[in-house]
Amino acid sequence: MGARRARQFKIKIAPQEHGANKAMFPSTYWRLSGFYFFYFAFAGAFTPYWGLYLQSLEFTAFQISVLMSLMQVARIFAPNAWGWLADHTGKRIAMVQLAALLSLVCYLGVFVAENFWWMFAVIALTNLFWSASSPLVEAITLGHLGAGSERYGRIRLWGSLGFIVIAIILGYVLDYVPVRVLLWATLGITVGILLCACRIPVSQVVAHPTDDHSVWHILRRPEVALFLLACFCMAAAHGAYYTFYSIFLVDHGYSKSVVGWLWALGVISEMFAFLWMPRLFARFGLRRILLASFALATLRFFVIGWGVNVVELVILAQILHAASFASYHSAAVALVHQMFRGRHQVKGQGIYTSVSYGLGGTLGGVLSGYTWSALGAGWSFTLSALFALAGGLVLMLRKRYASNTENTM
Repeated sequence: MGARRARQFKIKIAPQEHGANKAMFPSTYWRLSGFYFFYFAFAGAFTPYWGLYLQSLEFTAFQISVLMSLMQVARIFAPNAWGWLADHTGKRIAMVQLAALLSLVCYLGVFVAENFWWMFAVIALTNLFWSASSPLVEAITLGHLGAGSERYGRIRLWGSLGFIVIAIILGYVLDYVPVRVLLWATLGITVGILLCACRIPVSQVVAHPTDDHSVWHILRRPEVALFLLACFCMAAAHGAYYTFYSIFLVDHGYSKSVVGWLWALGVISEMFAFLWMPRLFARFGLRRILLASFALATLRFFVIGWGVNVVELVILAQILHAASFASYHSAAVALVHQMFRGRHQVKGQGIYTSVSYGLGGTLGGVLSGYTWSALGAGWSFTLSALFALAGGLVLMLRKRYASNTENTM
């Protein structure tokens, strides 16, 4: 029985640099999955609930918006800096562990003081080190998968599960206990991140002919630059969604419990998409999956903006999170792993994170703050749809430069 269960978690790896097939050991699968679980559980505690804690400290709406934006701002700088350091030293695991330790140490500052500038420093530093881990672990995970990168989603789905479990549990808990309990819950999660970081297995960095080139040599390639521009557009498209979606629903008569379950529905849909990724990759390839993701994201944001009064359309829009995030992100990280090879892999994942979720996410959030007041919710989400459409058009332009291997992955 135990042997049968162990075989269920073996992830096949197609032959790449070596002649024989390999399989990811069950222990490797669970160690990586555990890190993803706790890493995104942190986001599941911070994104929905930290605004409530900051509100309890009597910060103004502007101060809360500044503090909550620090997670995205950190993603502009940290992934690139830590990615360069990890690739330069070759000590990827050590960098993940150091980032997790420093994130925990900085987080302890929330128990020291509660004034605005102290919280600004604590949240900024905590997120600076928390966000540094993402591209490192993405590169390590894809290194273990080798040519079987289409199975990345089966590990990444544990991050989605971590987000939804913590978000739902804390939602119920905070109905009955003071919001300050959130500080201790988040502390437990950061400890979990550190413990899992200490268990991440080493992956081999395979030498590649581009190792002697600078990363700028890769970035100057038209297909790489256009791909990153498309990713920037996709992240910008989500700006109004992550900033105002809950407020938008409540303003239209949805209860907070329903709002919570609609967020959960989006994450559940992405989990199923991650499970289906191997079949989708095999059948359609990276390029087609990306194009479909952008097309469905365009539809999703348009529906959110103008279909909020129809429950069925609201549900449909949340199910489409499977495309606007899960299928898009799975294909994107796999493509980054193709374009940035050898010692540039972590830098590549860091650049992808910085350009898309960092720069694109920050621009989308800030821009939505202006359009929400000036144009209203419907047109703000229409702008989101136009960002997604623009990203899809950029991908179509990129097709003339891209290699045919993307269609067969």
